Parts: sequence; C-alpha cells; structure tokens
Amino acid sequence: MISVKHLKTLQAIQQQGTVNKAAASLFMTQSALSHQIKQLEQRLNLKLFERKSSPLVWTEAGKILLKAAQDVLPKLDQVETTLKSLEKGEQGRLFIGVECHTCFEWLLPIMRSYQQQWPGVDLDIINSLANSASHSALENLKHQKLDLVVTSDPVAMPELVYKELFSYELVLVVAMGHALAELSWVSAEDFGQQTLIHYPVPREKLAIFKRFLNPAGIQPAAERHSEMTLMMLQLVEGNKGVCVLPRWLLETLADFQHLPRIRIGVQGLWANLYAAIHTESENKAYLNNFIDKVTQKDT
Repeated sequence: MISVKHLKTLQAIQQQGTVNKAAASLFMTQSALSHQIKQLEQRLNLKLFERKSSPLVWTEAGKILLKAAQDVLPKLDQVETTLKSLEKGEQGRLFIGVECHTCFEWLLPIMRSYQQQWPGVDLDIINSLANSASHSALENLKHQKLDLVVTSDPVAMPELVYKELFSYELVLVVAMGHALAELSWVSAEDFGQQTLIHYPVPREKLAIFKRFLNPAGIQPAAERHSEMTLMMLQLVEGNKGVCVLPRWLLETLADFQHLPRIRIGVQGLWANLYAAIHTESENKAYLNNFIDKVTQKDT
C-alpha cells in the first residue's frame, strides 16, 4: 500500500516546504504530485497534512510516514550503493602480501583509513617474509591466493602487473663518534671492516647487498640479524655495528635522530617499491584506490 515513491514524495514536501517546490524537485507536475498524495490519503483514510497552512502542518499520520521515510530511505540508498559497488568491483577481498620489513611502518595507518572508506572490502595483511621460499608471495599472487604484493623485487610473470608505488633512499646509520660518522658518503670498501646489522632475510632481498656490495665484490666483516627496527638502532647506538635503513623511516623515529646517517655512494642508494597485482584485478576500483593511497603517502 505504502511505496518507496510515497515516502520520497513526502520527504520532498517536508524538505521543500510546499507542494509546488516538491513537485519541481521531483520533476513532476503539481497536479500529479497532489493526485498521488490524495490517493494515498484515500487508501489510508487519513489526512497527512493541512493544505492551506503555511508552513505545512503535518498530522500525526503524516509525521509517522515522515519518520518512516527518514528511517527507510537512507537504508535503501545504502543498499543501492552497495549493489552498484558490487557490480563495479568495488567490494571484495584484498589480501596483501608484504616483502618488506619497513613497509609495516606506513602500511598499518593506511589500512585503517582505507578500511573506513571501503568497509565492504575484506582486508588482511600477510607477512610474506616469514616464508623464505623465493618469490613465494608472487607465486601466491599468480595463483590468486593473494590479491596484492608489496615488493622491491619484481619478477616477470605474464599473469602479473607491477605498479610503482614510490622510491626512497637508503642510508647508513652509525653510532655517535663512529669512524665513518663525519663522511658525506661511504663507498663499498667502507663496509669491509664493519658489522652490518640487518633483517633476517636472504641477501638477495636486501638492496645493500644486491645493488651495492655484491657488484663491488665487498662483504662486511660480520653480520648480525634483528627482526625489530628499534632493536637494530639500539645496537647501532651501542656501537655494536652499523645498519642500512630508509631515510624516511629514520625521520619518524624521534629517539634516534641523534644517530649520524650517511649517504651510500656518491649518488645515494635508492630503491623502488612496487605493487604487484593479478591481470584479472587491474580494473577493481577498491584495489586501485589502495594503490593510489600508497603512492600519495609522504616518504
């Protein structure tokens, strides 16, 4: 008996203040709108508002229907939006594999704001570094067990597409008073007498080895592993070794601003971070929006 059309009409009358203005907002003639209301009143055998009053005075029946419009119409709009989002691929699953220890520092804040914007997306993050198998995260993405992989080591696969997220500089961090502390930049040979503290991942995953030390045929005097960035910096502060970290990350750690940071090589050692996605997911709005949020972050 009472339809969504009736609720929208009553809401328009309440919002516009007059039948004339309500009809115009609904792209109807005044007579058509008045006829619709008259039919509803006849079905209900109740008057909804006083027509000759200015402003309109709503009856108890009219107030009840207005309350129903306020409760029902927003929910219907939300359902319609959800269905349209589903049709456009704006809802779904986003399981992210991460091949980067320091990525968690900026990923978690982004995930919180992203989830508020996309409540219909089932979001999760998987630490792919826990699995030492080479390119396991990308293989999982290839087989669609993951939906996106954050990596600095793109591997060509016909099923995958790589989108650059951002580039960042890696710097050497040493203790106060360290022999290298006053240098403006360090060479590969400068690492030959140092204990290099790094995350417990294979050397081929670390830019300092892959792109700086190995090409020069230089190895550090010793290596020490640490899972935690803060512990790594505490070891450096205690003169137990040196470490290599992103410059942007160091700038966020107030307790370690006093530690000297030195450019690696004359031009600096820069790394690129990529988002790998499956070719079948290229047009998913919720996935591309996540990538946009990452590329717009400060680094």
